[in-house]
Amino acid sequence: MKVLVTGAGGFVGKALCKRLETADHIEVIGAVRTLPSQPYGACSLVAVGDIDGHTDWSQALAGVSVVLHLAARAHVLNEQSRDPREEFRRVNVEGALALFQQAIDCGLKRFVFISSIGVVGGSTEGKPFTETMPPAPHADYAHSKYEAEEALKALSKSSGVELVIVRPPLVYAAHAPGNFARLLKLVALGVPLPFGSVMNQRSMVALENLVDFITLCVRHPAAAGETFHVSDDEDVSLPQMLKLLGRGMGRNVLLLPVPTGLMALGAQLLGKKNLYTQLCGSLQVDSTKSRSLLGWQPPISAEIALLQAGASFSRSQKHDA
Repeated sequence: MKVLVTGAGGFVGKALCKRLETADHIEVIGAVRTLPSQPYGACSLVAVGDIDGHTDWSQALAGVSVVLHLAARAHVLNEQSRDPREEFRRVNVEGALALFQQAIDCGLKRFVFISSIGVVGGSTEGKPFTETMPPAPHADYAHSKYEAEEALKALSKSSGVELVIVRPPLVYAAHAPGNFARLLKLVALGVPLPFGSVMNQRSMVALENLVDFITLCVRHPAAAGETFHVSDDEDVSLPQMLKLLGRGMGRNVLLLPVPTGLMALGAQLLGKKNLYTQLCGSLQVDSTKSRSLLGWQPPISAEIALLQAGASFSRSQKHDA
């Protein structure tokens, strides 16, 4: 079986290609924007350039029966575009549809689309997100993912190609980008942190767990036509997360009990309200369906994954020093 992984040079894509190379009877093709100076393991790479509605996927799709579409325009920390929503649409919607349509002509059997839990919303209050909840995308990125989901469902229905949608929450590892990278750097500083009063609950998914689940979706017959939420075996609070990362680094993390209302006000005044919500708010995901329908179990617990992330980050800092 030949499997195409788009976004093969990304944080999740590299790990997924490496995981698929260990699976039986799978040949992995990785689509990247430009060819790197060093290969990613045994994965064969194909350069496709920028992704949009005009991307030519013909070389990458030759002989492919399953596409794992990870490539996307994700959260941009320093947005420079005059029209961010349209930029997200160009890559995440138009790019995904062009790939799917070209893949149909190449005899594609299954298309696995990596979406986002943001399609359902940005935070929860006591009730975790399930796959049956109505969509409520909260940002341009999430809106583009939801639009892509709906358009891909229509193409799947008309073409007969099996569609699998995977909605992960925050994906983490020692080399993760975004907010998780910020937390690792904060813990590594060894300074007191003002999060002692935070009592949130957040679902996340370790990189190892996510790539294991995606690999299962390549072949599992029950995955066809389904949408899945995928997360670790347990939710954690921000203080728990910071302490586990600290333990992995060999550090004691001192958390000051700063009132959350005061932090929220400060974040709003500084224009960082979204960042405060992402770190201190709750976002819980019910991933029961992925376990019950596919029989999936996370290979690694959240506690061990966070300890390992802290330890690995600490080693990398010492190596770079």
